[in-house]
Amino acid sequence: MTISRFSGDRTRTARPATRQRALLGISLGYFMVLLDMTVLSVAEPDLAASLHTSVAGLQWATNAYTVTFGALLLSGGAVADRHGAHRVFRAGVAVFGLGSLLCAFAPTVAALIGVRALLGAAAAACVPASMAMITKLCPDPAERGRAVAAWAAISGAAVAAGPIIGGALIGLAGWRAIFLINVPIAALALTLTAGPAVSCPRGARRIGWAAQLALCAVLATSTDALIAAGSRSWGHAAGATAATALAAAAFALLERRSPAPVLAGLPLRAAGVRAALATGAAVNFTLTGGLFVLPILLRQDHRLGPAATGLALLPLTLPFALNPPVTGRIMARFGARPPILAGTALLVAGGVTLGYVTRSAAGYGWLALGLLLTGFGVSLALPALVTAVITAAPQGTAGAAGGLLNSVRQSGAILGVAVMGGCVSLNGTAGAAYAFALSATVCAAAGIWFAHDRTR
Repeated sequence: MTISRFSGDRTRTARPATRQRALLGISLGYFMVLLDMTVLSVAEPDLAASLHTSVAGLQWATNAYTVTFGALLLSGGAVADRHGAHRVFRAGVAVFGLGSLLCAFAPTVAALIGVRALLGAAAAACVPASMAMITKLCPDPAERGRAVAAWAAISGAAVAAGPIIGGALIGLAGWRAIFLINVPIAALALTLTAGPAVSCPRGARRIGWAAQLALCAVLATSTDALIAAGSRSWGHAAGATAATALAAAAFALLERRSPAPVLAGLPLRAAGVRAALATGAAVNFTLTGGLFVLPILLRQDHRLGPAATGLALLPLTLPFALNPPVTGRIMARFGARPPILAGTALLVAGGVTLGYVTRSAAGYGWLALGLLLTGFGVSLALPALVTAVITAAPQGTAGAAGGLLNSVRQSGAILGVAVMGGCVSLNGTAGAAYAFALSATVCAAAGIWFAHDRTR
């Protein structure tokens, strides 16, 4: 028998085959979420022609998912801890599969935007709950590190394969096919996660819904402000910023008066956790901002089409699928700290290299080197950050801790697109050099903070 301080109950260790089966199902849930985020970009021209929509409509088709996902992540984690992570995960996967089917048959862009918002809510239920399920499945820290690495490798394959799969499906059957692929993935994830191996007990912690909703409003309006600033809609950005300030004031008031504070019990004072959260934001700032900027440069400077652009990005995306098992072995032996520091160092080197490439118009070899350094940096840092944060979480709060990390990461991603994309739109290729230099600086600052943070 193994006593897990994370699940709060006495559980019998599942057999290796059962653990692998359940872990694959958990990973496929996140794979589906990431795939949905990566394939839509290559579908935009076909979608615009089919639904007769403008660029603004395409932006909202993406942002409806992004804003809802980011706003509900922390609440999704709290719900998982309260009602049982496996129940919330399976409900989220089922809704995601159904919502994807509805997206495939959306008759108008307005209908697509509405269902994409539903997908964002379902994704916010899946991701924090999946982390709590891994904690339950693997109570031993070393084993948990390897499991998180496998989860990251399987789900990371969606980042590598998304543009290629999306291009192939669109060529065969149009943009609607990119949503239909989620339906069998959801069914398989539900099948693999059935059974007691990942069954998590209901928690006793109450949920202060008023404060939760106020925090959702803070995250949603701040996300909206960043997106508006990135598109230079300054009036919209100012209004959203003012709404963020009001929502933040309401949250602070409700949080003080709530019998069940949102942030109570989260490991914000544990050693390294604040710095780990900042590092997670920095990693996603670099990754998502880079994935926004690089296709523009590859099309403009290298005259590559969509399929060739996807192939050119493989040095960046392949490490997400190939490197996490190595990260897992490093964590099992040395803990999460070394891969986090190594990952941020590689991200700094990758940003400097990519900045040099865009500044000097160097050949693809240098570009591939910068992409490879960045890909290995992300695939080292992210699994270790997940392990560090959920390991520090007090009993019964792994879902909320996972939701907090992912919410912070999502904010970093949105900021990366807004800031790095803004650099390119303002100054073209020269702006891209500044964008990558900025990403390197952000990762260096986060790495230095993490190296020296001992907060308790």
